[in-house]
Amino acid sequence: MRFEPEGLATGIGSMPYTEAADALLMIKKYLPFIPNWPQLPQRGSREHFVSQYLKPLVAAGLLIEEGGKAYFDTTREDWTDNLTEFYSIYLSAEEGDQSALKYFSFPEDSAPGFYAFMDEMAKGTGEAVVLKGQVVGPLSVSFQVKDEKGRFAYYDDCLRDLVVKTLAMHAAWQAGELGRFGPGAMIFIDEPAAGVYGQSGFITVTREMIKEDIGAIAGAVHSAGGLAGVHCCDAMDWSILFELDLDVVSFDSYNYFSSLVPFAASLKTFFGNGGSLAWGLVPTTHNRAVAEDGDSLLKILEGQWNELSGRGIPRDVLFKRCLVTPACGTGLLDRVQAERIFQLTAQISETLRSGKGC
Repeated sequence: MRFEPEGLATGIGSMPYTEAADALLMIKKYLPFIPNWPQLPQRGSREHFVSQYLKPLVAAGLLIEEGGKAYFDTTREDWTDNLTEFYSIYLSAEEGDQSALKYFSFPEDSAPGFYAFMDEMAKGTGEAVVLKGQVVGPLSVSFQVKDEKGRFAYYDDCLRDLVVKTLAMHAAWQAGELGRFGPGAMIFIDEPAAGVYGQSGFITVTREMIKEDIGAIAGAVHSAGGLAGVHCCDAMDWSILFELDLDVVSFDSYNYFSSLVPFAASLKTFFGNGGSLAWGLVPTTHNRAVAEDGDSLLKILEGQWNELSGRGIPRDVLFKRCLVTPACGTGLLDRVQAERIFQLTAQISETLRSGKGC
């Protein structure tokens, strides 16, 4: 797919509801062109990333859930046998076996927002040009799940590989499911932990490791016919993402635009390769969301585009390759705050697309 969003809006993922139907009403109202399925963290642990994305590893006997925690236990007597069985299922899924790929799907109770969204899209996709999904990032998972000795899974090559392959096949399954409705699918890899690169406490995390892991998941999405994006709501070395085969890089432009400026040359190349930038312009902290309005946010965006155009990126390219989003998810806010954020996102998108702003 060739994707030129030209100011269209979408959401990041989480929303402050316990019922999917309420969230879908907001999405339909404010994000008709790139609707996304909603994550509902206020439902509790059922929406946790282990429940949503890592259940295949639990089912394989590799990841242990116990006392509200999940960890790998490589000392189990059946570890090797379970590992062999998991990779057998993975290889079948990678080769296109749909029953094996379904092994990596959401459990019904862990993602009602996804299944309600699918039911809604089956009735008609309306004005949608692409349907958006999301998957947790491999770094973000591997720096939360540990092994039996309390070491982060990221630092064990085998455990990190298990996480990456599980997420890659899930992302492929999700892209295929969303893609069957016609408009096409776009899957964001939510990876705030990418910002650890270069920090003193994470000196063994290399750019090559980050690129390999994210690239594997993006590649699985592409193989399933979808568009692949990465969302990071922190400052980072953005050239890492711009050098990958991604269709979209999503960032918190309200808080972290200055971190992007040193990588303007890499961004220009990324645009030249067909990539787009999702501008998380609408703040998702309560005090800032109340303090800003559509005019003030457009003024901020204009200043940011002026900065980049001064560094050699034409304004027409910035517009063609622009999505508008909230800075991050709204799942921990109240409903009134969330609706204001979605309303501002839609308003900014409409202004840009009408040619009345930036």
